[in-house]
Amino acid sequence: MINLKLMAKIILLLGGNENNTSEAFKTTIERIGQKIGTVDNRSGLYTSPPWGFDHPNWFLNQVLEVESSLPPVQILQQTRLIEQELGRKIKTKDRYEARLIDIDILFIDHLIIDKPDLQIPHPRLHLRRFTLLPLDELMPGFIHPVLKKTIHVLLQECRDTGDVRRVD
Repeated sequence: MINLKLMAKIILLLGGNENNTSEAFKTTIERIGQKIGTVDNRSGLYTSPPWGFDHPNWFLNQVLEVESSLPPVQILQQTRLIEQELGRKIKTKDRYEARLIDIDILFIDHLIIDKPDLQIPHPRLHLRRFTLLPLDELMPGFIHPVLKKTIHVLLQECRDTGDVRRVD
């Protein structure tokens, strides 16, 4: 009997704004490779002011393309585990705050999942320039499975005017 595991393309967004975030990204990418799947591609690094709260430190963001055979719930569990291993504290408030590392699942192939603890595609990605710019770098023609528009069109239509800069 042949056991074929189907591989899916997972699109992740890394973010953080505490000291050593760039080092945390390197460790995170290694752990993603160990626990989730092969990191096939990555965007450049982008910096932007905090979104949704005030803080003096700007955020660093990067989009990763990962090939994985894990089911969506296990991908979520592994991203949370990696965050915790790197010192991320469990959110205790219903607001945004500074953090060393945050891993958001943006897409899993063209899946649409709407559960209380897992929403795919990420429900706010089209509202955030700091997410759309690195996404547009990697996959401008990818069609959002819910909004039915390409990443490039979503970037053009985005009303977020935040100062997002590529830094590498």
